Amino acid sequence: MRCSRTGWTVAVAALLLGGCQVELQNRRPSEDIAKAAEPPGSVYTGWRVFQDKCARCHGPSATGTAGGPDLLPRVAEMGPRRFVGLVLRRYDWNLPASQAGGESSAREALIDDVLQRRSQALEMPAWQGEPRVNAHIVDLHAYLSARAQGSQGPGRPLR
Repeated sequence: MRCSRTGWTVAVAALLLGGCQVELQNRRPSEDIAKAAEPPGSVYTGWRVFQDKCARCHGPSATGTAGGPDLLPRVAEMGPRRFVGLVLRRYDWNLPASQAGGESSAREALIDDVLQRRSQALEMPAWQGEPRVNAHIVDLHAYLSARAQGSQGPGRPLR
């Protein structure tokens, strides 16, 4: 069997390429890719948890009240790891860190003062013992990140 040179070239090209397209150069800057990446989690579910557990102090839009600060500038500057650490394990009780997390006498005295209404409530509770916050901490971060970046407005997100 005899093949023409043109037929052979076409056959080899078809076999080699096989209909596949290969991008030889990435033309999208890494900044565009980073902007397109959304944090994991559900913004809607995070909004629901926020309304249930956080809005009383931080306001329904996370922009702060007399009882809690505006979270948007704070979340905009932190990554998910720091966010989780602050929300789940924060003890901001005006005590040194070495005393706030343990079973110190100063910590116990502060708890007694709060319970007997001799002192103001704790500024920011640690949420590590709250099952709903634990289960949806990634969603909570997704909601607050979207609010901080401006991709989510102050109202209820779409599902």
